[in-house]
Amino acid sequence: MNQIDMLGRKALAFGCSVAYEEPMSRHTTFKIGGPADLFVTAHNVAMLSDFLREAKEMDVRVLMIGNGSNLLVSDEGVRGAVVYLDDAFCDIHQRGETELVCGAGVSLAGLCNFAKSRALSGLEFAWGIPGMAGGAVYMNAGAYNCDMSSVVSSVSHVAPDGTFGILSGESLQFGYRHSAYMENGCTIVSMTLELQRGDADQIALLMEEHYNSRKAKQPLNKPSAGSVFKRPEGHYAGALIERCGLKGRRVGGAAVSEKHAGFIVNLGGATCKDVLELIAIIQETVRRETGVSLECEVRLVS
Repeated sequence: MNQIDMLGRKALAFGCSVAYEEPMSRHTTFKIGGPADLFVTAHNVAMLSDFLREAKEMDVRVLMIGNGSNLLVSDEGVRGAVVYLDDAFCDIHQRGETELVCGAGVSLAGLCNFAKSRALSGLEFAWGIPGMAGGAVYMNAGAYNCDMSSVVSSVSHVAPDGTFGILSGESLQFGYRHSAYMENGCTIVSMTLELQRGDADQIALLMEEHYNSRKAKQPLNKPSAGSVFKRPEGHYAGALIERCGLKGRRVGGAAVSEKHAGFIVNLGGATCKDVLELIAIIQETVRRETGVSLECEVRLVS
């Protein structure tokens, strides 16, 4: 029996759900990706802790995913184990006047709506960003000159050895599309957010404005992984790409969006290879014509 089979049996014994050779195209917003050796769904924190400890002892690599909104998965798939947190990680509750405690599996849409229903302001920027709260903290997602660092005060996690911990304040190491969790290997399970009292109608109005802006500018009707490149200092990636005449540029089933050049969309049947080739064309062209180097925001997984 190989390691993956052994780890899968352990996961079942812990109470997790298990699938082998699970197509990752089913679990990414790009609709791209080959099979994962082992796909595990953890139904509570104890199961997650047990599984991570076992995977570490067996030296099997683990990839945590939410709704896969910022992932580009290799056509060959993912070696090791992919772990998904189910609805047990979707609790939100208010603590005190302005604090929310939120599970990592809560969608940003659900989190924003919950805050709005309590007339709590500070999350309006996140309305319309795809993904889960855990993933948003992991990469410090943001928009409209705000990001998760402006509202997150502490984060609870499970370490690779299965132990529990909390990071807060400067230890979170928030930066532009960065947090400590991008390096420490820990899995986010919940977070505490500090918001402000606001007017529910004004909060709803601002959320609607943000959504309408996204709808007008972004290709929300086609599979993508969101903005492909980080914003280069002093520039906007989409504007640079458009300036270089790359809107609509296509490789296989992948194309630079005609609506927003900062997005690559799956027109149907796109492969990871198509996307990577298109990214390379964009980076080389923009660097040659503008002198600006574009850094990927999308996370490549293999």
